[in-house]
Amino acid sequence: MKPLKSPPSPFHSIKDILSRLDLDQDKYISHEFQKYGYDLAESLNDLKNKSLYIKLAKVTPRAWLEQARNFVKDAYNVKNPARLFMWKLAQIRKEKTQNSKSEIDKEDK
Repeated sequence: MKPLKSPPSPFHSIKDILSRLDLDQDKYISHEFQKYGYDLAESLNDLKNKSLYIKLAKVTPRAWLEQARNFVKDAYNVKNPARLFMWKLAQIRKEKTQNSKSEIDKEDK
């Protein structure tokens, strides 16, 4: 994507937004989560499983995905970034579900 050329403002013109789209690459993307999932697959060098990352982007909280992505990005000498990402995401999911269960148990008492 091309960087925006407009002055910093919270809103951008339609012309600027459309000029950033690469119509050859993005022609099948109609939702934001699809673009995020594709970019995630690309950053993990796992484009053959891009549909998995698109599904994750649709159903998984974005903060969890970003936390796992940053963990992989900060890791040193990773042989398989996609595998490390999935491992970290599973850990995050397990941690968050345990925290939510413990909060529910506290409310019941």
